[in-house]
Amino acid sequence: MAEEESKPVPAAKEEALVQAGKISQWLTENGFDHEFLAPDKNGVEIIKVAADFLLPTATALYAYGFNYLQFQGGVDLGPGQEFVSVYHLIKVGDNSDRPEEVRVKVFLPRENPVVPSVYWIWKTADWQERESYDMYGIIYEGHPNLKRILMPEDWVGWPLRKDYISPDFYELQDAY
Repeated sequence: MAEEESKPVPAAKEEALVQAGKISQWLTENGFDHEFLAPDKNGVEIIKVAADFLLPTATALYAYGFNYLQFQGGVDLGPGQEFVSVYHLIKVGDNSDRPEEVRVKVFLPRENPVVPSVYWIWKTADWQERESYDMYGIIYEGHPNLKRILMPEDWVGWPLRKDYISPDFYELQDAY
């Protein structure tokens, strides 16, 4: 029994490297700077793009066939950490029972979270970008009407930031 305990334990198998997906490969072949992240549990490709390259990449994805912005939202990774502006795109076409999907993530510094608006590519970004602005303070440059959509215009702060401190009292000015 002592011999079995002293046998070396085989090394754990190395995890397979994540292979870039079809869309990431297409972006690379066409010279679009990005980073391929691991796909989600449903196999949807996730692509990380710098804020400076969002518009060219988004335009290319639109030309590739991603004609529907299903979701745009913000994420706060925690106090002192970055924000993420997320875009979930779908290629909608005739007789498509399983449309192609891709998720684009733009990581933004907490001190100055500025990213170009994709409103001019997908009009559905209008209220979604306004909500991310209202809740996280992410500024979408070029948005035609970037103002609060959920909170009162005079609200101070960004309520979904993880370091946000709720005010003790808020006076409704036009309540009566």
